[in-house]
Amino acid sequence: MWLQLLPREAMLIFSRYTHIGLLRLLTSEAVMGPATLTLEKAWRVYDTWLSDPRVEFYPEPGGLDAALRAATAPFAACQASKWLGDCYLLAFSKESHTILVTFDRQLLAFARKNGYPAVMPA
Repeated sequence: MWLQLLPREAMLIFSRYTHIGLLRLLTSEAVMGPATLTLEKAWRVYDTWLSDPRVEFYPEPGGLDAALRAATAPFAACQASKWLGDCYLLAFSKESHTILVTFDRQLLAFARKNGYPAVMPA
């Protein structure tokens, strides 16, 4: 499991947004192919992650609305796009004082350019 590759002191944080995203991806045939899970099994996977002491669910932090508005400011003249969800994740990580872990190179570049702490697993 990917979690085993992290240093022992590392923490993995789920927000409601990433929690729902995990369930959605695990139950998507387009993503999982023949390993697609039922929602019941996907919940079990999530519960297994949460049973690890390094994994926690964080509720939305105070100040998230203002941070989300600030994160979306560069896109103010644009129609809503995938950046809305990405900006939510950046704002969440900023307000909860965590580092965003992403596999999205474009999001990582945007985060770094705009001063948000973000990393991409090797």
